[in-house]
Amino acid sequence: MRKAWLLLMVGIVSILVLAGCGTKSKEDVTQALGKKVEQMKSYESNAKMTLQTGAEPQVYEVQIGHKKPGYYRVNLKNAQKDQSQIILRNDEGVFVLTPALNKSFRFHSEWPQNSSQAYLFESLVNDIKNDPEATFTATEENYVFVTKTNYQNNKLLPTQEITINKSDMTPVSVKVMDPDKKPLVLVEFSDFKFDASFDEDAFDVKKNMAGAQVGLPTSGQVNEESAEFNVLMPTDVPAGSEVKEQTQITTDDGNRVVTTFTGDKTFTLVQEKARYSEVSTSTFVSGEPVDLGFTVGALTENTLTWNYQGMDFTLASQDLSQEELMMVARSVQGAAVK
Repeated sequence: MRKAWLLLMVGIVSILVLAGCGTKSKEDVTQALGKKVEQMKSYESNAKMTLQTGAEPQVYEVQIGHKKPGYYRVNLKNAQKDQSQIILRNDEGVFVLTPALNKSFRFHSEWPQNSSQAYLFESLVNDIKNDPEATFTATEENYVFVTKTNYQNNKLLPTQEITINKSDMTPVSVKVMDPDKKPLVLVEFSDFKFDASFDEDAFDVKKNMAGAQVGLPTSGQVNEESAEFNVLMPTDVPAGSEVKEQTQITTDDGNRVVTTFTGDKTFTLVQEKARYSEVSTSTFVSGEPVDLGFTVGALTENTLTWNYQGMDFTLASQDLSQEELMMVARSVQGAAVK
């Protein structure tokens, strides 16, 4: 009888131990992710990013490469709109390359450490570690965290849902949500490889510019023959703002359209055709590089500039916050009028 009782107790303990081994807590997974970031030497990944910030969903291919300590290459491509940009970080600084214009822009910036980045693994892990109120659930195949974000526009996109694969601790998807929990940005990773190997010049500006231009026309990527162009208008503006005036100005380089908005918060949107540079140029840009989803812009206290579909845009205001500048800029990809 005593032997049978001992065998029963041993069996119960074994079951409890096995059950415990199969269940990981939020703290366990967070610690494992942090250890993964510490131990990895590099990674590369491909992802699909879908934006719901305009009138219609916009889909982009994202190719990501990272090599410790601080080398980054993020290639954002929209095949349908022929839009491509590359964000590079190397020993010389942070660069945004626009191959179709043969131009690069250099920033003195702490990117990507200064804000959340939905397609960078270590940024996602930092957001998980830095949010003590993050929620955690486990499904059959994945771990799911809901955390606060660390964006300049934190009030507009305050939370994100991060899904991690149980077996190899790689990211599966990220949903960045508005205050109503509506996903406005969805990143879906198709593959992810830790400790990837890179060529010695993989993060070089000239190398990446030349590689991205393969298959592009040698000049005139921007249509410079037509003086007419579609004027893009923001679909998301502060309450009470409306168009006061729209003026077309003829310059030596073509037409420039200036749209002034009035209301409680006034602002001005300037748009004109971008010029292709016959000689590759690199320009220093003040401000911070910010991800608008469909392109990368340069944000200062009162202005936001970006390039999209062969057009240069400048949004300026003494009234709009940086959050609102980005909100308006993200929606300029929307409705187009003649």
